[in-house]
Amino acid sequence: MMMNKIVMATNNANKLREVREILSPIGIEVISLAEAGICCDPDETGTSFHENSEIKADAVYNAYALKNHSNIEVIADDSGLCVDALGGRPGVYSARYATKGQECAKLLDEMKDVPDEQRTARFICDITYINVYGSDFHFEGVCEGSIGHEERGENGFGYDPVFMYGDRTMAEMTSEEKNKISHRAKALDGLYKFLKEG
Repeated sequence: MMMNKIVMATNNANKLREVREILSPIGIEVISLAEAGICCDPDETGTSFHENSEIKADAVYNAYALKNHSNIEVIADDSGLCVDALGGRPGVYSARYATKGQECAKLLDEMKDVPDEQRTARFICDITYINVYGSDFHFEGVCEGSIGHEERGENGFGYDPVFMYGDRTMAEMTSEEKNKISHRAKALDGLYKFLKEG
């Protein structure tokens, strides 16, 4: 039976909104840490997206159990941009790669001499889902693309204005378009299918 209420282990309002947009239409209510009465911001000390999403999910699951003496389902996402010409950077350090709001500018500067055929990149998302019994499951999504030469588009967040998918950046897509092809959408689709089968 599909559960319909899950806590999202994030303090990132953009991620929360995007996950809600993807899961709400299929009957899954995603509640924020504040709505769950949890204050939790664990250090992301992992060396992979998998490890970091698990750290966040475990911390929220345990914080809720400690406070409420009961368990709740949790999902956590760790994601980032991996650029081939930069040896996979910024990778797990995507959120800490540059001063907030300057990520795209720094990336474009580092990539200024890289020719088009070597500008390949991908967004990777790892979702950890913990059920009420404390068992965890992982779902990964990958979106292949490339790095453009300038920031384009007003939508999205993070590296979306420089990440090319076809002939457009993710920031030039509507949220509906992005939510069909993004790394996060693919990982969440795996979660949805798992919950539906369960």
